Amino acid sequence: MRLHGYFRSTATWRVRIGLHLKGVAFETVAHDLRVGAQRAPGYMAMNPQGLVPALELPDGSVITQSLAILEWLEETHPVPALLPADPLARARVRALALAIAADLHPVQTVGALKRVEALAGADAARAWAHDTVAAGLGAVEAMLAPGPHALGAALTLADLVVVPQLANARRFGVDLARFPKLLAVEAAVAGHPAFIAARPEAQPDFG
Repeated sequence: MRLHGYFRSTATWRVRIGLHLKGVAFETVAHDLRVGAQRAPGYMAMNPQGLVPALELPDGSVITQSLAILEWLEETHPVPALLPADPLARARVRALALAIAADLHPVQTVGALKRVEALAGADAARAWAHDTVAAGLGAVEAMLAPGPHALGAALTLADLVVVPQLANARRFGVDLARFPKLLAVEAAVAGHPAFIAARPEAQPDFG
């Protein structure tokens, strides 16, 4: 199994956590987003969106989109469970994950920031990323349940999405002291081996 990604990609980071939690062995294939490596013809043939991550299965099948990959992992490797059994609780986990992955994360990707920079300059792009990330995290903070994890006592898919996003927020200078519940979620998993193994600095393409 091969995970196509980039060490600092928060979407790839989510999937790394999931793979490590499920005990699934994988090979890392790095695509440097800083130089547009994800737009190379060979990778585009595999993933026409030209985005990371993509999970290449042993039979040659490819799954794209981080949450789709994580849902596939949940269905094929159900232990430990990352989605609760109760349908309403499952919906809440998915809603929180999507609040970041679908609404917050896209505004501060490399491609989005380069477009804003081209239109308004580097300072404006960084300010826009800072402000939109801060506003998005405010909404996520309000969605959290009493801890220690994002939606209660159990580790869920939501935690896998929250932790990388906080690291990205720091890159843009967001004051995370405003979000004590999010910081508590991060602290709750800080010593977990799967989260440690998935950190950007632990990846072969880090640098």
